[in-house]
Amino acid sequence: MMQITTEQLMQATGAELVTSGSRVVTSGICTDTRHITPDCVFFALSGENFDANCFAAEASQSAAAVIVSRIEGTYHPACTVLRVTAPLLALQKLAQWWRGELADLRVVGVTGSSGKTSTKDMVRSILEQHFKEVTATCGNLNNHIGVPLSILSTEKTCDAAVWEMGMNHAGELAPLCALTQPQVGIITHIGSAHIGLLGSRDAIAQEKCTLARALPTDGCMIFPSSDDYSNYISSQTKAYALPVGGKSCAVRAEDVRCNPEGCDYKLIIADLGEIPVHLPVPGEHMVNNSLLAAAAGWKLGCALAEIATGLGKIALTKGRLSCRSVQGILIVDDTYNANPESMTAALHTVASMPIKGKHYAVLGKMGELGDTGIAAHAEIGKCAANAGYAGIVMCGESCAELSALASAAQSRGMRYVKRTDTSQQAAEVLHAIVQEGDAILFKGSRSTGIERVINDFLKQD
Repeated sequence: MMQITTEQLMQATGAELVTSGSRVVTSGICTDTRHITPDCVFFALSGENFDANCFAAEASQSAAAVIVSRIEGTYHPACTVLRVTAPLLALQKLAQWWRGELADLRVVGVTGSSGKTSTKDMVRSILEQHFKEVTATCGNLNNHIGVPLSILSTEKTCDAAVWEMGMNHAGELAPLCALTQPQVGIITHIGSAHIGLLGSRDAIAQEKCTLARALPTDGCMIFPSSDDYSNYISSQTKAYALPVGGKSCAVRAEDVRCNPEGCDYKLIIADLGEIPVHLPVPGEHMVNNSLLAAAAGWKLGCALAEIATGLGKIALTKGRLSCRSVQGILIVDDTYNANPESMTAALHTVASMPIKGKHYAVLGKMGELGDTGIAAHAEIGKCAANAGYAGIVMCGESCAELSALASAAQSRGMRYVKRTDTSQQAAEVLHAIVQEGDAILFKGSRSTGIERVINDFLKQD
């Protein structure tokens, strides 16, 4: 486990020593008293709705050190208390120092409008077949707090890291790239997620390509050749640009066949050859993600067999096209998040699954789309109807976006479109219409909590 002295903490963060304790830091970093571990460093982060300075005294009962911006309460005498102006900045400074201690670490940085976490999971699985110790972002802890925590949880014995980096405002990726210092970069897709906050896809591309610009000259920038910003991505990096997926690309898939259990295809990598791959997740967009991951593995020295084995062993983060059968009904959980591109991909993937009955979709609102939101939701309604869905159940408060989705679906001939206010209501509607042999896709932005509909639906069984 990481061990940090008081002097190292002070030097890395610029902290002022308030009191010196006797405990030694041996169990990493913590920012939440609900998950406190003995002899950790507790950072008292603050936000719009919380101030962890109020809980630092409680944390000091177990922590070896606490880093605060304000003294609140009485601290345990064995705990070292350090004061800084901004604990979040101190956390980032500590991560920057620790990244410098990991000089030999091979790092893959992953960003994009959709598919980041799935691609990260695939890269990790591939690298684990080649390297002794690999670390990766937990879940999608990919922001200004999660990335430093991922770095600080990395041991010096680690050989490779796969770190996901997200953003929803301009300027957010640059400090994350500076912290992670990747040699290999992956941009999964330039889409319309967060377009309401950035204003245009051009602005999104500009921000995502921060990763491309951050790579060293001996690095590698990997991206899908099919993306309409592929030429722009290539132009933004001084590293080797590696488009994948196209017929003439060095990394590509042939003879793709998908079903509810996953996808089978022939993986071709220049200089390595070709090999059959079984990807245990459905959807051609997942095949595309797997090619990005395969390219990263190739550039970090993995053999063709190691890449195929890694892809065959992937375990995606919960809520990514997870399929299970319950009393003859296929439940497809893709609830982790949603944007127009991932929503469209999920609808097409589930619609292509061969089932005996009908396809239904439980959908929630897609967030952060700004002025494009109504039109984007209307396109989803058309997509579902054109793909042959028998019905849509929308869950969430009445809004113009869901109304547009419903109207568009009905205009394309869909007869059953129902809006519900709560997950319980949505579950009741499903029980009234779904029969054995049917399939249900559950999908919506994280804030809509569509996963609760699954829970309520299964409870009623």
